[in-house]
Amino acid sequence: MSIRTVEVDETRATPVPVAPEPPDIPGLVEKAATGDVDAFGELYAACLNPIYRYVLYHVRDTMTAEDVTEDVFFKAWKAIASCKGRGQTFVPWLYRIAHNHTMNVLRRENRNVSLEREVVIEVEGPEEEVAARLSRKTLFDAISCLPPNQKDVIILKFIEGLDNREIGKVINKKEGAIRVLQMRALSRLRQQLGGMEPQDAV
Repeated sequence: MSIRTVEVDETRATPVPVAPEPPDIPGLVEKAATGDVDAFGELYAACLNPIYRYVLYHVRDTMTAEDVTEDVFFKAWKAIASCKGRGQTFVPWLYRIAHNHTMNVLRRENRNVSLEREVVIEVEGPEEEVAARLSRKTLFDAISCLPPNQKDVIILKFIEGLDNREIGKVINKKEGAIRVLQMRALSRLRQQLGGMEPQDAV
């Protein structure tokens, strides 16, 4: 039995998708601190979604969240030269600005804003869309009922991926206090979510 070789036309091979390079945050911060608008634009693009999501979990209104997020980046642009540690501390520093501005907005309004618009979730079909919106809204509502510091810890750690040291810089708490807040928040969430399966609360 002869083995037949098959020639592969490499010019017609399906290209393998390449993941985009993560932005060089420290380098961009250094440039932005000298007034480089384009560098700050790249920081804005890299950090916009997580900052918006963080604000939205607090204010629970999309239009308010958009306004607050824009204010946060405007404040960051004006003060970026004062960011101590520059690239190494930029993300917690940005969340700190978001935290302070969001708390000021909520205190000024002196109310809990109801969720007037649904969070947009990209899913495949109408059935999946309904299920996804229900499960996301359930978690959204549960987190919104937590005390402010516990809410911050849950959002920053489990949704935004910050570590305890970074969270401490955002809400001005020591790491030990962060662990206590996390334990209490998770306990309250378990009580509020009841018998839901973990995969239902994502």
